[in-house]
Amino acid sequence: MFSNIRILDMRRNLKSKGYKMTNPINIDSRLELMVDDHIIDNLTGDARLTMHRSTPQNVAIDLDKSWEGNSCAYMTVFKDGEIYRMYYRGSHAVYTKDSIDETHPEYTCYAESYDGINYTKPGLGLFEIAGTLDNNVIMTPETAGRATHNFCPFIDTRPDVPDSEKYKAVGGLSDGLFAFMSDNAIHWKRLKEEPIITQGAFDSQNLAFWDSERNEYRAYFRDFRDGRDIKTCTSRDFLNWTDPVYLEYSPGRVSQLYTNQINPYYRAPHILLGFPTRYIDHGWTEATKALPQLEYRQIRASRSVREGTALTDGMFIVGRERHNFKVWPESFIRPGLKLKENWFYGDNYQSLGLLETKSNIHNAPDELSFYTSESSMQGNSTRWRRHTIRIDGFASLNAPLSCGEMLTKPLIFKGDRLIINYSTSAAGSLQVEIQDAKGYPISGFSLSESEEMFGDSLSQAFIWKNGSDVSSLAGKTVRLRFVLRDADLYSIKFM
Repeated sequence: MFSNIRILDMRRNLKSKGYKMTNPINIDSRLELMVDDHIIDNLTGDARLTMHRSTPQNVAIDLDKSWEGNSCAYMTVFKDGEIYRMYYRGSHAVYTKDSIDETHPEYTCYAESYDGINYTKPGLGLFEIAGTLDNNVIMTPETAGRATHNFCPFIDTRPDVPDSEKYKAVGGLSDGLFAFMSDNAIHWKRLKEEPIITQGAFDSQNLAFWDSERNEYRAYFRDFRDGRDIKTCTSRDFLNWTDPVYLEYSPGRVSQLYTNQINPYYRAPHILLGFPTRYIDHGWTEATKALPQLEYRQIRASRSVREGTALTDGMFIVGRERHNFKVWPESFIRPGLKLKENWFYGDNYQSLGLLETKSNIHNAPDELSFYTSESSMQGNSTRWRRHTIRIDGFASLNAPLSCGEMLTKPLIFKGDRLIINYSTSAAGSLQVEIQDAKGYPISGFSLSESEEMFGDSLSQAFIWKNGSDVSSLAGKTVRLRFVLRDADLYSIKFM
């Protein structure tokens, strides 16, 4: 337990650092993730924000059909009622020392699941491919042009959207991004013949969505600025778009970025989470030569050196202002410990979309699933492996047993209880003190009246000696002081 002397010392330290009152942040009853410093004023002791990595699970789908292949890419997934829908490019490439041969056109393919864990490929009968109608192709170059390279759909959640446009999508290459619509997520047609966005490079997975926080459509797509980078623009009607601007990054872009995978977090749509593909080329170093499958790496490099020397893995970025993103510089998805088929350019692309799925641990709560590519440009198929992570668990406020503290900026909330998503060890704990606007403990909610909470929960009401009711403080300016010992705090919410 911290003494009153230490509390006074903390206030003196804040004063000596030029601390002054700032306008309070109205968090209302929104969920706030510990993924950036938006509500954080001060970290002391050994407290820090730390990123967490996902856990590889089963291979959710193996893209091994003759209309699919080893260069399948740009996967999009979303839950639609009881169905998990999956879209991806079907393509295949054969590498020799002299050429890269694509064995069939690029198709848009569709798969589905009822658990988000294993996917099947329905025989849709829409097109005859490789001599059969029993395939899962929903678009061909003849029907969609070059949009089959990177077709990317979403459910349009705009309140007044017509049923005929419930599903929308973008896709296209050098001729621009084209808009598509559907009433059933299977049969698609263009909204207009001309591209809707033309100021970009687009040779990647480009995306759009309805931003319910801003009441506008927003698109994110690839262009070049000192290498591969990301642009964004907005629209009110999905057909007419503003001039695009490049994203701004804090502390910096860190590396070239391929895909962006930016979407509102479904539990906190005021926060955008992105999972870009990082592109790194180390050249032909001795370390490069020590990576798996040197002979095949050299074959891939014979036509284009970067095919043998470049590497791709996953990153994590966070945006609140829609064009300015905090970059976590370390990799969110590492290439991993395998003996072959990894550490290649084209692997570790993350799907667009986060899905709640059942845990394979008995009595454990649901978790988040997404999928990453592996075995790209090798063999006859591309595998997409499911990864899982704790709900809200991308990053946390963390402290070791030696203790650490976080003091929030002034906040205004609405609700009766403080709900925390947290985890401790058996020896660890988490305490909360609620202070007034000037930093003084509020009677009934001081640190000495705080329970030392321990356990592991996605949704736990915090407890003081007199209970959990904080309704008397709703609408007032307060600060929250968190004291952690061998603990992680993932998110908070008043409700």
